[in-house]
Amino acid sequence: MNNYLESVIKQFEYYKTLGEKTFEQIPEEKLFWKLNEESNSISMIVKHLNGNMLSRWTDFLTTDGEKKWRKRDEEFDEDIKTKKELLLKWNEGWKCLFEAIYLLKEKDLEKVIYIRNMGHSIPEAINRQLAHYPYHIGQIVFIGKIVQNENWNSLSIPKGKSKEYNKEKFSKPKRKEHFTDDL
Repeated sequence: MNNYLESVIKQFEYYKTLGEKTFEQIPEEKLFWKLNEESNSISMIVKHLNGNMLSRWTDFLTTDGEKKWRKRDEEFDEDIKTKKELLLKWNEGWKCLFEAIYLLKEKDLEKVIYIRNMGHSIPEAINRQLAHYPYHIGQIVFIGKIVQNENWNSLSIPKGKSKEYNKEKFSKPKRKEHFTDDL
């Protein structure tokens, strides 16, 4: 199960990096752009991720993951005004997550925690967040692709480059490593 914890940490790190590589590519003013009134801007998504991470990972093993102090509806208010403020929120949430997850031991994986009074094993709770955060980070990347258009630098295998990518991968011997190790 320690391999499980190592794997989820690497996956969280990978998705954090995808968000950061998106932030690096787009102009500051585009962090606040929305397609329409029903859409979220990148800054709103970051604020929501921050609120979720702080709520879920603060006192992870001992208190309900939906904290009484969380104001989820306010996470969608457009009140982040600068890239610096956005990055502070982004890093605050991830810091809380990593501090909690680095403390977990194999024996903790058998425990039950609660999110809105619903019991989750530790792997279930982690997997829930490992689905939730990449869902929103995918939105961030998609918005980045829209606003950058032809100036977008691919964060994965560029279009039309699959053969070259696979050729390079299959030129190496079979091995056991995490998929994020050579990205």
